[in-house]
Amino acid sequence: MKMVSAIIKHFKLDEVRDALNKEGVQGMTAIEVKGFGRQKGHMEVYRGVEYEVKFLPKVKVEVAIPDEKLDSVLKAIQDSGKTGEIGDGKIFVYDLQDVIRIRTGEKGAEVL
Repeated sequence: MKMVSAIIKHFKLDEVRDALNKEGVQGMTAIEVKGFGRQKGHMEVYRGVEYEVKFLPKVKVEVAIPDEKLDSVLKAIQDSGKTGEIGDGKIFVYDLQDVIRIRTGEKGAEVL
């Protein structure tokens, strides 16, 4: 089993969610986050005063999937989350040792 964590732009969340649903992903977590990469922030003007935004707002999407869905899920996130501009985000893949459904105590890939 794998945990896929993707940092994407806010306005791409619905497209990524729809693409993951088409791949059979039944659940996901979306978290509003702030950070920076190569962009290192940017300058904005508010009421005539220029200031630097050092941490950019993004959305972190997490999905737990079986190993066999990894390639299709990665492609779905890349295709739906891409704008072609700097700051599109990153995808991280982690191994999952186990998954447990709290309500029933079920374990393993069946829980996904």
